Amino acid sequence: MTIVTRFAPSPTGHLHIGNMRPALMNWLIAQKAGGTFILRIDDTDPERSREEYVDGIREDLEWLGLTWDREERQSLRLDRYEAAAQALRDKGRLYEAFETPTELDLKRKKQLNMGKPPVYDRAALALSEDDRARLRAERSGHWRFKLDHARIEWADGILGDLSIDAASVSDPVLIRGDGQFLYTLASVVDDSEMGVTHVVRGSDHVTNTATQIQIMAALGHGHPSFAHHSLLTGPQGEALSKRLGTLALRDLRAAGIEPAALLSLMARLGSSQPVELHATAGELAEGFDLGSFGSAPTKFDAEDLKPLTAQHLQTLPATAVAAELEAAGVPADLREPFWTTIRDNVGTRADIAGWWTLVSEGATPDIADADRDFVADAVARLPEPPFDAESWSRWTADVKAASGRKGAALFKPLRLALTGRSTGPDMASLMPLLQHKPRL
Repeated sequence: MTIVTRFAPSPTGHLHIGNMRPALMNWLIAQKAGGTFILRIDDTDPERSREEYVDGIREDLEWLGLTWDREERQSLRLDRYEAAAQALRDKGRLYEAFETPTELDLKRKKQLNMGKPPVYDRAALALSEDDRARLRAERSGHWRFKLDHARIEWADGILGDLSIDAASVSDPVLIRGDGQFLYTLASVVDDSEMGVTHVVRGSDHVTNTATQIQIMAALGHGHPSFAHHSLLTGPQGEALSKRLGTLALRDLRAAGIEPAALLSLMARLGSSQPVELHATAGELAEGFDLGSFGSAPTKFDAEDLKPLTAQHLQTLPATAVAAELEAAGVPADLREPFWTTIRDNVGTRADIAGWWTLVSEGATPDIADADRDFVADAVARLPEPPFDAESWSRWTADVKAASGRKGAALFKPLRLALTGRSTGPDMASLMPLLQHKPRL
């Protein structure tokens, strides 16, 4: 059997950490099995869908390296959804209802006040044909799937064996009053007709999965293997949903987060496996194990991406940051030694330009009052550039002999005088790149 997975985002906004997680998991399952990964754009809502968001989804996935084998557009498959809807009508499983949102809300409140679950009462099934005709003249009707009131059971890939009593769930609306096909029906038809074998999505879809299993059965189809991952929270356990807008992938990219850092964290977050840096999504696939994930809410902290990003940059050769080196103005013959010297002190690619400015133009010295005379004498002993690999050791030995200083009292003020920074690359390696003496 060929493994087929899919990612079905709605192009109504930018991808964020929350919906990147199922995209990655479904991609990893297909990649590990040598299967097929489908990008399926859920654009059945013409009012909210935007082509710019479709382009943004593609751009974000390509940035992550999550390539897809084919792309589908739900807006091009409306005839398939209508055919499925008609088949359900013919079987008596799809019925027209006319309650307004306000009427439904009043029903729910009344049920809750009576201590009953807020489940749709199927009042529409009692309407006569004359009643329906009269209501159609007043308002548009929506279409509900008539659930079989039996237990719906499946073996979930993360949550284990699940069982939901369909009588505790409202008959789901599949078609809105304006004729728009909703996700519940469109996803069922697409998953069945496209041969999707595995679906991973958030645990907030568990009830939705139960109803979709029944709809698939009513249409004569089996169902994929479902798995529901835990929902993300903030680092203190707070709800993350309100912050997802600030965790868009495009914003993380603009902040300098590396794809490898994001992939490495998100492919293991919430599992029993340790987070380890992998250079590409493909490397993560081999060790991906859906069964290692738990059901407890998973804490996500964007700060965890920063050390992973720095760690990834430290593994890269100069050719991998060639564009940034060129943009910073680093001459071609200096790019390799410059990058080798500074890369362990770079947090994001944006830091490269600052290090080149320091090297090429000099830094503003940071000198404590108690060290002014010491630094002035030391700089006077420093020869004019160019410096070489022995310049630092010769200079510090000369200054040590003249001042009697040693250790941090010797080296720290000199580093601050040359770079304006208390930490940084090994000075013996950095000094040959420096093109100016300190300006005191």
